[in-house]
Amino acid sequence: MPDVFADLVGQDEAVTELRRAAAAAAAVLRAGAADRAPALLAAGPASDAESALAADDAAPGEVDPSAGMTHAWIFTGPPGSGRSVAARAFAAALECVHGTGCGECAGCRTTIGGTHADVRLVVPEGLSIGVSEMRALVLRAASTPSGGRWQVVVIEDADRLTEAAGNALLKAIEEPPPRTVFLLCAPSTHPDDISVTIRSRCRVVPLRQPPAAAVAEVLVRRDGIAPDVAQWAAAAAQGHVGRARRLARDPEARKRREAVLAVPRRLTGVGAAFDAASALIEAAEAEAEASVSEADTTERTALERALGAGGTGRGAAGAMRGAAGQLKELEKRQKSRATRAQRDALDRALVDLAGFYRDALTMALRAPVDPVHTDTAALAGAGAQKWDAEGSLRRLEAVLACRTAIEANVKPRIAVEAMMLALWKG
Repeated sequence: MPDVFADLVGQDEAVTELRRAAAAAAAVLRAGAADRAPALLAAGPASDAESALAADDAAPGEVDPSAGMTHAWIFTGPPGSGRSVAARAFAAALECVHGTGCGECAGCRTTIGGTHADVRLVVPEGLSIGVSEMRALVLRAASTPSGGRWQVVVIEDADRLTEAAGNALLKAIEEPPPRTVFLLCAPSTHPDDISVTIRSRCRVVPLRQPPAAAVAEVLVRRDGIAPDVAQWAAAAAQGHVGRARRLARDPEARKRREAVLAVPRRLTGVGAAFDAASALIEAAEAEAEASVSEADTTERTALERALGAGGTGRGAAGAMRGAAGQLKELEKRQKSRATRAQRDALDRALVDLAGFYRDALTMALRAPVDPVHTDTAALAGAGAQKWDAEGSLRRLEAVLACRTAIEANVKPRIAVEAMMLALWKG
């Protein structure tokens, strides 16, 4: 069985750093440093150079077991680079009984499977992570590890922390419990993504967009996808491992992509631009509805049953009347989750559309690079001749501006309609 870092595609430098940190964390435990760990880890993240100097200056057998390890980490990188994969793999390595992330022991298997008692995984379903959720998480993370190793808190999309939630997390990072490690995932260390104060107390692990060849190799090895399909999907997904897998295995995903890449042909006038915007929004809504409807129904049914729905005993009807507040709160959470699912689906479409105009731009400039969308290369080439490099760049910027506007909470329909008009006008 491959070790826990096997699925971290094209990130050799990051894997080396994480392996070294996991080994240092294991050394802390072997040294019986339960009472030393707060001082060692709270000292803050040492740089790679500092860790190397500490190892070089120490005599054999006297290497500081905290070198290369700290209590808080931030994994950054573009979408699809594997931020959450890296964080989960590192969490598994910390819980590994061998300290290596072997992938075979109970610590590795339960962490990767999401069932380890000492690993808390925060995956925001809505648009943000609230302060109440973060306070509860920090409180639980302060307990002693049941397995005798580490309490690990993995926060995916840490850029979605509200200001109050970020402050609650900051307090825990500033005064870390002895055996707790915080792993945050964010697109970058820009203040818009993660606060400066949190960033200053964490070690940053930058990830890069993996090359298409590495993504294709993983799809063939791990998912059993045919090599030619894997190569096409990896290129079309622009290095995003999850999107590449979806394109390779889901016919509906391929149909949605084809519809998006047909947009440039449809923009023949103002009316056509608004029609294309409506079609794109409706497709994103339909995809989001399909992805969350089953979970919504299951959650509501389970809550109603827990509250006594269908009961015939005395007081059953009254209990359900009193449960209106809980049902309303559930509906609020589900609406937030649906909104995020819709925006994620729309963003995937915009990434595909940006790839098309990127191909047109590189062809107009005669740049010696391969196209993102090989199946629409001819259409992109025709666009490059019609628009020239400047026109292609303006269209690409319009798509990127639409993504930025949606991230800033502009209503998606307004942002997409403005983009479509800009694409038509050029």
